[in-house]
Amino acid sequence: MFNFVKNRKYYFLVSTLVIVPGIVAMLISLATTGAPVRLGIDFVGGSLFELQFNAPVTEDAIRDVFSQYGLQDVVLQELQPIEASMLSGSRWQVRTSFVEPEVTEEITAALGEQLAPLDKGATNVQQVSPTIGAEVTQAAVVAVVVATVVILLFIVFAFRQVPNAFRYGVCAIAAMIHDILVVMGVMSILGLLFGWEVDALFLTAMLTVIGFSVQDTIVVFDRIRENSRKRRGEDYEILVNRSVLETIHRSLATQLNAFFIMAALLLFGGATIKQFVAILFIGMASGTYSSIFNAVPLLVSWEKGEIPLLSRGRRQQAA
Repeated sequence: MFNFVKNRKYYFLVSTLVIVPGIVAMLISLATTGAPVRLGIDFVGGSLFELQFNAPVTEDAIRDVFSQYGLQDVVLQELQPIEASMLSGSRWQVRTSFVEPEVTEEITAALGEQLAPLDKGATNVQQVSPTIGAEVTQAAVVAVVVATVVILLFIVFAFRQVPNAFRYGVCAIAAMIHDILVVMGVMSILGLLFGWEVDALFLTAMLTVIGFSVQDTIVVFDRIRENSRKRRGEDYEILVNRSVLETIHRSLATQLNAFFIMAALLLFGGATIKQFVAILFIGMASGTYSSIFNAVPLLVSWEKGEIPLLSRGRRQQAA
C-alpha cells in the first residue's frame, strides 16, 4: 500500500515554495499600491473607461483630453482588440477617480471628436462610488471570516464523537488558508506583471475555491472517522493513509471534470471571464492539493507531536 502521508514534510516544503513568492509579491504590491493585490473599482471606487477607437490613438493624446476635465490621476493600459475587424483601431482602458455621469458623457464625446471616432458598441464605462467600494471591501472581508468560523464550528460539531475533533476543524481551516494564500499570491504576481485587478468576480472565485477545498477535506476526514471506528487499535498513520487511498479517486475525478470545463472556457470563452476562470482554475488545483497533501498530513503531524508549538503540550500530557 502506497504511503501518502509518509513524505508529509516534502508536501509542506512544496506548499512553502509556492506560497512564499506570492507573499513577497503581496508585500511589494502593498508598498507600491497600498493593497496586497491591485484592487479594481469594485473595491476602491472610481471610473473605468474601456474605449475602442476606429483609428490608432496615442496615450498622451488620451491624457490630454482627460486633463481638460481636471483628471490628472489617470492610469492607461492598451488592450488587445476584441475582434479581428478592430485591428485597424486602438483599444484602451482608462482608470481614474470617480466621475459624475454627465461629465463621463462629455469626456467620451470629447474623445470621439478630438482624437478618433469611438465604436459605441465596444466602448463601456463602469462607475462605482468610493462609498460603495468601501462597503464591498468590508463585505468581502466579513464573508471570508464568517465562512472560516462556520466551517470550523461545523467540522467540530460533525466530528464531535471522534477524539480531538477540534484538530480536524483547525486542519481544514489551515488547508483553506493555504488556498487563499496561493490564490492571493498568484493574483498579486499577475497584478504586478500584467496589471490584473481584483473585482467582484474574484471574490466569487475565492468563495468557490473555499467551498471546493473544504468539501474535499471533509470527504477525506469523514472516511478517517469511519475507519477509526472499524479499525480500532490500528496505527493512526496507517489508518489515515488507508482513508486517503479510499477517497482520492473521488476527489480527482470530481476535480478533473471541473478542470476540463474551465480549460475549455479559458480557450474558447469570452475575454471578460478569462481572468475569473484562470483564478478559479488555480484555486481549485490548490484546493485539490491542500486537501490531500496538507490537511491530512497536518492532522498526522499533530497526532505524532511533530508540530513545534503543539508538541510540548502533547509531551506534557503523555508524561
